[in-house]
Amino acid sequence: MSDPTRAARVDALRMLARRELSEAQVRQRLARRGHEPSAIDSAVTDLRAERAIDDTRTAEAIARNEAGVRRRGRRRVRLALEGAGIAPAVANQAIQAVFDGLDDDELLEASLARRLRPGARITTDQEFGRLYRFLLGQGFEPDRVVAALQRRRDE
Repeated sequence: MSDPTRAARVDALRMLARRELSEAQVRQRLARRGHEPSAIDSAVTDLRAERAIDDTRTAEAIARNEAGVRRRGRRRVRLALEGAGIAPAVANQAIQAVFDGLDDDELLEASLARRLRPGARITTDQEFGRLYRFLLGQGFEPDRVVAALQRRRDE
């Protein structure tokens, strides 16, 4: 292993020790640190062979975090995966795996609860619109959002 490849590998391992990163993220960060493209390619190939870099595992970790911790819907999770440079087929598998174990309506209610006090009702059209935009931005489907907000308004 050449010295530039070793340096790129060490930098990549340091990055991966902190958090799961996709291959695209590792490549981008190594390039920003000034590593040569050939050294990046060699280091990434070695790390992929050792499964230190695994886009499937990374995609599932990102999807679990976005849905489970941040309470975001499928669309927002897909955007996070695209931003991480995950291939669409891998992203679809991760989203399917994570959302199979979740109730979409429950997730939407949990996200809505972050914006409303417990038991609070929606009393104005302005508040309805604000919450609608918030929930759409969190990646939920418009028809589910309207239904959830109308339930809160009618309570």
